[in-house]
Amino acid sequence: MTGCKGRINATESFGSVDGPGIRFIVFVQGCRYRCQYCHNPETWETEGGYEATPEEIFRQALRYRPYWKNTGGITVSGGEPLLQLDFVTELFRLAKVKGVNTAVDTAGEPFTHAQPFFGQFERLLPLTDLFLLDLKHIDPTRHKQLTGTDNLSALALALFLSERGKPMWIRHVLVPGYTTDEDDLRRLAAFIRSLATVERVEVLPYHAMAVHKYEELRIPYRLDGVESPDAATIARAEEILGVADYTGYMKQ
Repeated sequence: MTGCKGRINATESFGSVDGPGIRFIVFVQGCRYRCQYCHNPETWETEGGYEATPEEIFRQALRYRPYWKNTGGITVSGGEPLLQLDFVTELFRLAKVKGVNTAVDTAGEPFTHAQPFFGQFERLLPLTDLFLLDLKHIDPTRHKQLTGTDNLSALALALFLSERGKPMWIRHVLVPGYTTDEDDLRRLAAFIRSLATVERVEVLPYHAMAVHKYEELRIPYRLDGVESPDAATIARAEEILGVADYTGYMKQ
């Protein structure tokens, strides 16, 4: 992997919602999902952003280490980090040499047990302290309506991480009329309970703050008119998903 480069959309120096503590966030370019509520549509295309080596990004991140304390570190988000396995693996190898906490924020879509992906992913696995796994919808048909593809890879990744003993945070975006059905939430809750290594469950309320990005990119915004969920809807989803039951790895 010497000399590999990643396609980067942006970095954030003081992230506080993508893993424990204060994080340096690397947003990579490229994603196969087309989530109707995506707030980073500028990361969809693989040709966008700029190229950088793992060494360049790690040197940039390390400037902020004094702010990480004992819980912070580096999170690679996107886009979809698993589409750039060589880059993320080398970045995390550099991080572990320096004792830096590492996290991957993924929707799991590229995951497969087939080669060459699986062999590459197994090299990343021991270098990753935490996986933030976005489970968009438990129903494969509704998942496809919402994202453009089914959820088989995402669920397979969750099961694999559980079997391998890798810590996970599960995230679910709550979109009124799309992901708020209580029966679906109960099915999702049952799946989450079947996993052995979930340390935190987060309900992320939908918002439309990225509409201007779609306008700039001339991409139709398909959730026009959908309101953010109210407090009661959020509380009910959190109750069904058992958010309060998962207290490990709390952010500071």
